[in-house]
Amino acid sequence: MIHAESEQACPAVPLPASMSAVLAGYEWARDAIGESGGAVYRLHGKARAPDLYLKHGKDAVADDITDEMARLGWLAGHIPVPAVAHFVRTPGQAWLLMTAVHGRTAYQVLKSSPDAHPAVVDALAAFLRRLHAIPVGECPFNSDHAFRLARARTRIDAGLVDVDDFDEERDGWTAEQVWEALQRLLPFTPDPVVTHGDFSLDNLLIHQGEVAGCIDVGRVGIADRYQDIAILWNCLGEFGPSLQRRFLLQYGIADLDQRKLQFHLMLDELF
Repeated sequence: MIHAESEQACPAVPLPASMSAVLAGYEWARDAIGESGGAVYRLHGKARAPDLYLKHGKDAVADDITDEMARLGWLAGHIPVPAVAHFVRTPGQAWLLMTAVHGRTAYQVLKSSPDAHPAVVDALAAFLRRLHAIPVGECPFNSDHAFRLARARTRIDAGLVDVDDFDEERDGWTAEQVWEALQRLLPFTPDPVVTHGDFSLDNLLIHQGEVAGCIDVGRVGIADRYQDIAILWNCLGEFGPSLQRRFLLQYGIADLDQRKLQFHLMLDELF
């Protein structure tokens, strides 16, 4: 679930008492890229014990981790996701311990195996169709664009948007410029489905040619389907327009809605 090249070995961190015994004997590695103020650890190397992943965060990050815990429990009845092994929440902190999903990220597979590109894209499209086919009436979580715009406005006002991480098309823009451009694309008629919210190549695990599961599900909820389509389409651009076209074809889109595509790409810049 973490790129091996981005990991750094680290000592065990202080844990709630209920987790300490469970994690005794594990070796620790931290995701060096980080998690927006939180931390992600891989626990490995314990004899006859599976690898585990631990997310820890404080304050607003703890709220995000709590959201992810709730969504993992619900999603487990619909698509493959990590199982929650243990969860602790205090007023200011959260710890989420999860099982590992077998496989490598879709990004790793595409980067290392050019011959596998068509099959990987087909598997990603099939998995997205499966996710979007979950009846919206069964989903208790809302992630529509009005909800996400409100959160984006809060992030802008708090100075939390990383403008240095904007896509090349918006290089040099301010967060306010992105916000103003978003407003010009409203209103639109949403096509609500159950969305992942960050359906990127790093959040999808491939094993034996199929999507073995998805991770980082804290944004899961009912939203316009282009929330997911736009992010995956954008990620595939690194590997050429032919893969972007193949994804749309396999998903079932004949005419790409450029208005929705641009809206969701710009909205994602603010998170």
